[in-house]
Amino acid sequence: MNEQSTHQRVALVTGANKGIGRSAAEQLAELGMTVLVGARNPVRGEEAAAAVRAAGGDAHAVTLDVTDPATVKAAATQIDEHYGHLDVLVNNAGITGSGQVSPQDAHDQIPSSVDLDMVRAVFETNVFGVIAVTNAMLPLLRRSQSPRIVNVASHAASVSLMSDPDGPFGALLPSAAYTPSKSALLALTVQYANELRKEGILVNAVAPGFVATDSNNHTGFVPVEQGAAVLVRLATIGSDGPTAGFFGEEGPVPW
Repeated sequence: MNEQSTHQRVALVTGANKGIGRSAAEQLAELGMTVLVGARNPVRGEEAAAAVRAAGGDAHAVTLDVTDPATVKAAATQIDEHYGHLDVLVNNAGITGSGQVSPQDAHDQIPSSVDLDMVRAVFETNVFGVIAVTNAMLPLLRRSQSPRIVNVASHAASVSLMSDPDGPFGALLPSAAYTPSKSALLALTVQYANELRKEGILVNAVAPGFVATDSNNHTGFVPVEQGAAVLVRLATIGSDGPTAGFFGEEGPVPW
């Protein structure tokens, strides 16, 4: 660990080689943070990190598959050796489980006919992967003066919004995989926040909006930079900021 790193704020963003994660990494770097670009594919991770550096930011690729305990452990060791601490963890990596389609078109997730193996795979990334990465990074976060954890959920994770047949999500197809996994992530966020509150570690969930990304064939109407800004705002809140909350660009989102 070099001495300069002890004074430098360090952020890890999972799934940061493209989409919302990459934009969040770019924005955090613009704020002066050292950004660690977590990516399953080391080549794509390095390409994204190089682009952030070319724009004047400090970014480095970290090979990280949230479903692979070996890479999770190796990433934590790498961060420990190079920086000795972590200030921000953005758990952004996630999958829809339906290929390159949006949840609106996910016919294969209808509860009465869903493939359980697909449901397990979605939960493995969207829920269990968050637990694995968070637990591996907690010793590093505890060395920060202002540790923040941001979990990327979705408006579809809101049970209140999804249960209203006349609401904005009433037309969505029922989902037994993606949507419940994000609802579980909300519950998990609250439990981590409750455990870590006394340590000053603020843990919140965010809904970026229907952002145009590969996961929905870029059918989303929210620009990726706009969606990522919600993540960045919660990643940089002050010590008097919220914890155990769920926020979108519009403010608090109903549970």
